[in-house]
Amino acid sequence: MYYHTLIVGGGIVGLATALALTERYPQLRITLCEKEDHWAAHQTGNNSGVIHAGIYYRPGSMKATMARNGSQSMVAFCQAHDIPYEVCGKLIVATTPDELPRLAALLDRAQANGLPARLIGPEEIREREPHVQAVAAIFSPTTGIVDYRVVATTMAQLLAQRGVDLRLQTRVEALHEHTNGVRVATNVGEFEANYLINCAGLHSDRVAHLAGLRTGMRIVPFRGEYYELVPARRDLVRGLIYPVPNPDFPFLGVHFTRMIDGSVHAGPNAVLALKREGYHKYDVSLRDSIEVLSYPAFWRLAGKYMGEGTKEMLRSASKTLFVKSMQRLIPSITARDVIPTHAGVRAQALMRDGQLQDDFVIIAGPRSTHVCNAPSPAATASLEIGAAIVAQLPPFV
Repeated sequence: MYYHTLIVGGGIVGLATALALTERYPQLRITLCEKEDHWAAHQTGNNSGVIHAGIYYRPGSMKATMARNGSQSMVAFCQAHDIPYEVCGKLIVATTPDELPRLAALLDRAQANGLPARLIGPEEIREREPHVQAVAAIFSPTTGIVDYRVVATTMAQLLAQRGVDLRLQTRVEALHEHTNGVRVATNVGEFEANYLINCAGLHSDRVAHLAGLRTGMRIVPFRGEYYELVPARRDLVRGLIYPVPNPDFPFLGVHFTRMIDGSVHAGPNAVLALKREGYHKYDVSLRDSIEVLSYPAFWRLAGKYMGEGTKEMLRSASKTLFVKSMQRLIPSITARDVIPTHAGVRAQALMRDGQLQDDFVIIAGPRSTHVCNAPSPAATASLEIGAAIVAQLPPFV
């Protein structure tokens, strides 16, 4: 079967890319292949549901620009399609005086990214979050919350209405780029396409490898585990509460997120997953484990973050230690106030030199485009990522 464009991956980035393609080229014959039996099965459907403002990211980077613009385009999409969302704002809090220089540096970055973030003191912190202990905070008014599974389902419905051939339970197993296009072998047969777009998330590096690309990076999966406040204690958190990021660790630390359904989640930690889709502590894939543990860059990374990484693993094993992390922000919280809930897996690209790739990575092949690194804030930025991919497509598409 022949298509103008074949998209691999039915998460929010793949769906948003297909939307952008139908808007710019409505005449194209497009198919979207997803190996699971529903949309948004992995990163999209297991994240914290935050519409990120773009505070943390290096000024001028794709993450910074696309998160800032994406926070607006995502809200506009929700408004246009009656999807529940809330722009509730976020506090990033310094709990001790020694964190104030880091908070000030983060405020400088927010302002360099063109965001309306501002510094607030203890009195306003208490007004916004009465149970938080902090000496100062950044208030980000453009941060919001949404259920990205609902967003993804809505995108799929729009694509069906526009005539896109949506294929669930269709796993790409091999592909070959040739002079006139791409031949794609799947578990349900072969397809020919003029062009291929790889939005395979946790498996994006493997799809790129099937296309013959050498990306210089490998996806390393990190599981983020969460607890949920019991219903009677949800009043401890009104919105979104984050710590000042630890400069010695590349993740944001345990934070509180009020979800769009009213529940409140606390987390995540960040531990190596021994399976790319390993949402449980004892999920292990021999292939995935060998790929990570035989990658020299992983051991360079592990050596660099040994101290903080050990703390993350201990926190994963001990509810008491996890709760202590929560108590840095809300001292009155106790182990009785929280119960385990879902986990997510972050598809993080690790470079050969042991550095984590800190920006989105989009690589072009002769007849393909590959989104090779799109962790958070990719859900927020998904409409912007899709538009950017489509804008760069060659004219033969």
